[in-house]
Amino acid sequence: MNESSERKFEIETKLEKELGNLNLLKERVSKSNQLTKGITNILSSFEHRLARLEETILPVYNETGNLQRQQENVERTLVALEHVISFYSVSQEVEPIIRMGPGPSQNGIPSLEPFLKAMDRLQSAQEYFEKNNPQSVELENVTTLFTSGGDALNREFKDILVRHSKSVPPITLLDLVAADEDTSGEDAPPSLSPFPDNVIQELVHIADWLIAHNRDDYMNTYAKHRAGVLMKSLTNLREQQKTHSGGSTHGLNTAGSPMLRQKFQNRHETPNRRASRRLQHVLEKKANKMFLKASQTLEQSTGLTFGPRRASSHFAEQREDVVDDVEMENYLVCVMALQRLMQSERVLMAGIIPLSHQPHVFETIVSEAIDSIVQEGENIAVRAKRCINRQEYGAVLVIFPILKHLLTLRPEFEKILEGCEYNVRSKFNSLLNTLHSTGAKALEDLIESIRADPSAQLPKDGTVHELTSNVLVFLEQLLDYADTIAGVLEKEPAYMAALHHAGLANRTERARALLGIYVKKVVSQLNTTLLSKSDLYGDVAVRSVFRLNNNHYVLKALQRSGLSELVQLTEVDCQQLYHDMIQQHKKDYTQSWSRVLNYISTVDDIPPSVLQSGKLRDRDRNTIKEKFAGFNKEMEEMARVQRGYSIPDVELRESLKRDNKEYILPKYNAFYEKYAGLQFTKNPEKYVKYTGVQVSAMIDRFFDVAA
Repeated sequence: MNESSERKFEIETKLEKELGNLNLLKERVSKSNQLTKGITNILSSFEHRLARLEETILPVYNETGNLQRQQENVERTLVALEHVISFYSVSQEVEPIIRMGPGPSQNGIPSLEPFLKAMDRLQSAQEYFEKNNPQSVELENVTTLFTSGGDALNREFKDILVRHSKSVPPITLLDLVAADEDTSGEDAPPSLSPFPDNVIQELVHIADWLIAHNRDDYMNTYAKHRAGVLMKSLTNLREQQKTHSGGSTHGLNTAGSPMLRQKFQNRHETPNRRASRRLQHVLEKKANKMFLKASQTLEQSTGLTFGPRRASSHFAEQREDVVDDVEMENYLVCVMALQRLMQSERVLMAGIIPLSHQPHVFETIVSEAIDSIVQEGENIAVRAKRCINRQEYGAVLVIFPILKHLLTLRPEFEKILEGCEYNVRSKFNSLLNTLHSTGAKALEDLIESIRADPSAQLPKDGTVHELTSNVLVFLEQLLDYADTIAGVLEKEPAYMAALHHAGLANRTERARALLGIYVKKVVSQLNTTLLSKSDLYGDVAVRSVFRLNNNHYVLKALQRSGLSELVQLTEVDCQQLYHDMIQQHKKDYTQSWSRVLNYISTVDDIPPSVLQSGKLRDRDRNTIKEKFAGFNKEMEEMARVQRGYSIPDVELRESLKRDNKEYILPKYNAFYEKYAGLQFTKNPEKYVKYTGVQVSAMIDRFFDVAA
């Protein structure tokens, strides 16, 4: 009962509370409705007032907009009038600037930028008058000033170009040329760029303006002037070379070291030369190396050494045809200098000359210089041909180095001349073809000259013939140009047929093999010629010594120089053939002992019983006397004569002496032991003059170099 009362009380309490909340909510809703109605009235009133305000202000706004537009129109009109009026005053305002030109002003401040701005103003005025008032006097004024200004820019471009374009000093060119060969790590050579950066920028700025306004005359000015500077640089280099290469120092360089002279007929002395430190160092090092190699070759094989030789009168008369080592080096220096100068010109014109015009302008710049280099090279070839026609084949030792270096430089020249016309690019190839044909003629004419060699004078001592030493020294110097010579020989069918027969595939081996085939042809013809000449000797001994010396010299020279390796690429048994010939000549030489052997051969007409008893008949005594006397006479004569024969090679000389002893001493010792002790004369010392030891000593004096 109590729980029910409590529950009822709780419910009634909650009901009263909710009824109170409901009454509060109704009160607030009523108040909100009142506020909403008030706001609605306010907004309605505001809208009404805004409508009345709009009706009042809109006409004023429209009138104000019209006034603003009118003001803007007036302002634009004033600006346009000012712009138009400015065209009429341009000529007067810019005339002092145009008359002064784009060069430095009186205050020393460069006026190029103000000048170009003035030119732009003149151009704008000119375009305006041409469009709007073509009959105006002002058009004539601005046109005149504009033309004058363009001419002034052209003149300024030329003035800057002339003022800053200096020929490259010869010493700079020499340093640059020598830089590729120099490995000493010295300071880097100076650049060939003739202009400072600010000058280049100024030229580019002027060039851009001229091109933009169709004023391309400056390109002709640029091309002609730079062509002159390029030629002057080469001319100065040539003059420097002539000035410092004119004196002779009897084959000595500035350091006192012997310089290599040409060694095939047209021997001459190398003039003194002062070049840059780098180039002089390279040339001296190269010359000393070549001299050492050549001097060792001659000294070891022929006993000859380099020394001053007096030129013949015929040679002196033809001196102008001789191209010596110095002239060859000078020419190659000029070619390499031209390459550097051309590279510099290519770089220099970038930005100054439009890309589309660069090939034509570059042709104009380098054409005269290329012509001079090509002409000089062709002159060298012509002179070399005249020397070759006179059988002075040392000229080819100049042609091949030039051809080798030009072939090396050809890719660079082709790259530099890329885009130029064919007639310019073909000049270099034309020179190469000329040198190529000259070298080919020299190589073949050499073989023919050996075949038809007119010299009938043979060395009395049977030593190496001058023709042999000249030919071998000549061939040795071809080694440095194997690739170049291969390019010459590979156009000859006979050489290619021999090469094909060898079956060589490697390019390097093919080049070496071609030179080896040529060397084989030369030495084969040389051997044939020498055999024919040797028949002029009346004495079989000196004839055999002569053949022996020459064959041995050829073999050793081929081995020492490495030429034998080239020949063996296509002729495997080359060295064996020479060994066989040497042995045959030694065998032929033994015939010189025939008269000596006739006296010491067995005395068949003296019975052994007589020899054993010692009781000689008068006839037997006379026979023994004749044998000893004849041997002594022939041996002494043979020793006297053969002391005058020469075998320069120590090993060959000693081997031939040893062969002589082995051939004659056993026979003489047997004869001596058999008859020397017999009582065949009252004066034995008159007949028995030499023991075996003494005969051996006599043979040791054969081929006495001192004699």
